[in-house]
Amino acid sequence: MKTIKLQKRKHKIKTGKRCEYIEPNIKEDCFLESEGKIIGFYITKLEGKIKQLIEIANKEFRSDNVPKTLLERSEVLTKQRKYGISRAMAKEVATVQMSTILGGVPPRAHMRRPYPSISQVHTNKKAQTFIKAMLLACLESEKIIKKYMPEQYETQKKLIEENCPKEFRFGNLFTSSISNYNISAPFHIDKGNMVDCVNVIITKRKHSKGGSLYVPDYDANFEQCDNSMLVYPAWRNIHGVTPIIPSQSGGYRNSLIFYPLKAFKPYV
Repeated sequence: MKTIKLQKRKHKIKTGKRCEYIEPNIKEDCFLESEGKIIGFYITKLEGKIKQLIEIANKEFRSDNVPKTLLERSEVLTKQRKYGISRAMAKEVATVQMSTILGGVPPRAHMRRPYPSISQVHTNKKAQTFIKAMLLACLESEKIIKKYMPEQYETQKKLIEENCPKEFRFGNLFTSSISNYNISAPFHIDKGNMVDCVNVIITKRKHSKGGSLYVPDYDANFEQCDNSMLVYPAWRNIHGVTPIIPSQSGGYRNSLIFYPLKAFKPYV
C-alpha cells in the first residue's frame, strides 16, 4: 500500500459544529503517517471471511432482531410529532438514524448507573446472530491490524489487558462496539478512548454518498465506500462525519465500529 503523509494545518473548526458535505480526497488503500509514524490505514475493499461476517451483521442490524436506539435528532421523531403519525409511517418518509452498542458500557452516574456493565443487547435472544457476527468480525479486523501494524497490535493488546477486565472486553483490542446507521456526527474528539489505541470503522452503504470521516487537522476526508475499513486513533484529532445523502429511496450508510474505552481501568 502507498503511504500518505498527513500534514498538520490550521483551521477554525471547533467541537460541536456540524460537518458540511465535502468530497472525499482519500479514496485508495493506504497507510496514514503522521510525524514519521504510521498511525492507521485505510482499506477500500474487504474480502473473504470478514466481508461475509459484516454482510451478516449489517443484515441483522437492519432487521427487527436487534434492539436499537432511535436518536432524538432523527427525522422520524420530527415527522411523528409534526404530523401525528405512527413510527412505521414516519420511517417511510424520513431518514432513520439509529444505533446499537455491544460489549462494555462505562459507568453513568447521572443515569443512576455508577458501575460498568455489558450492553443489554447481549441478553436479547433474537440478537445473538448479530452479536456473534460482530464479535467474529472484530477478531478478523484484529488480524488485519496485526498484519499491517504489528507494533500497534501488541501495544493495544497490552493496554487492554492492563486497563480492562475480561468481562468488559469486546475482542482482544477493544472494549465496545457501536453500529451507527445514517448518523452524521458533529465534530468531536473521542476523549473517552484509550490513548495510543486505534478504532476500527467498517462501512456498509447502499445508494448513498457522504457519510465520510473528515479530519480537519490534516484536511483528510476518507471516502469510506461499501465494505471499506478505516483504522484510526480517534482520541488524537477532532473529526466529524459529512452528511449522508441517499441517492434513492432506501439508501443508507451504516458504520460498524470497534473502540477501546478507558473507563474500565478502576475495575481491573
